[in-house]
Amino acid sequence: MAQTPPASSPRTPEVNPPSFGSEAGQAVSGSATPAFSPLYQQIKGLLLQSLQAGEWKPGDLIPSELELAGRFRVSQGTVRKAIDELSADNLLVRRQGKGTFVATHSEQQVQYRFLRLEPDSGNRDGQGPAERQILDFRRLRAPAEIAHRLGLRSGDPVFEVRRVLSFQGTPTILEDLWLPGSPFKGLSLETLANHQGAMYALFERQFGVRMVRADERLKAVAADAESAATLGVAASFPLLSVERVAYTYNDTPMEYRRGLYRTDKHHYHNELS
Repeated sequence: MAQTPPASSPRTPEVNPPSFGSEAGQAVSGSATPAFSPLYQQIKGLLLQSLQAGEWKPGDLIPSELELAGRFRVSQGTVRKAIDELSADNLLVRRQGKGTFVATHSEQQVQYRFLRLEPDSGNRDGQGPAERQILDFRRLRAPAEIAHRLGLRSGDPVFEVRRVLSFQGTPTILEDLWLPGSPFKGLSLETLANHQGAMYALFERQFGVRMVRADERLKAVAADAESAATLGVAASFPLLSVERVAYTYNDTPMEYRRGLYRTDKHHYHNELS
């Protein structure tokens, strides 16, 4: 009786690296960018991957357009268009005669990107830097609401911070914020208290976490007894409530913040385009 020959093992197909030589709008291997997206959008996605992976840190000079064009095998114009979009998104900064750098919250023009409160008289620079006072700092298990905002599981470790920001000696903002424990491992009250600049600059430098965008919700509220005492206003004084979720690359939530703002001498200023 004839024997059936053993089945041959399936051959693993060879995987070739993506090629952009034809400048066709093909999908990038490993990228979430749709196959029908323009090529410059695919290059933008690859640059974002490099930023997220930490290939270029905040403040670093990235390779030139010509070098990136060679790396991705596309035209310099395609790379330029991708960089233009990343610059418009405040992720990269062009400096005339020097090149293109990864944006950082340490730069003066970026420090107030997420703080939209401005004085009614004069400009923000004229009121001087905010005076920061940490009222409370602790590590805890995330309540359900906080876990949901940060994309965590209930009970995951988080840091909770309460602080007051004052301008020219007047308490103006009372904030509570929550940070996921793992990315901010080692954060301490001493670290926060000794840092004098923007908090997001500290996150960048010490923990490698760069906040790139935020979603905010605003509404008018009346001051309760505790917030009124902290901000030096009467009970039921009108305050602006600002809730924010800040994200790093790849839309990963990294901070949930609730702020109460005095607006008797300030206003919330946002530019839409």
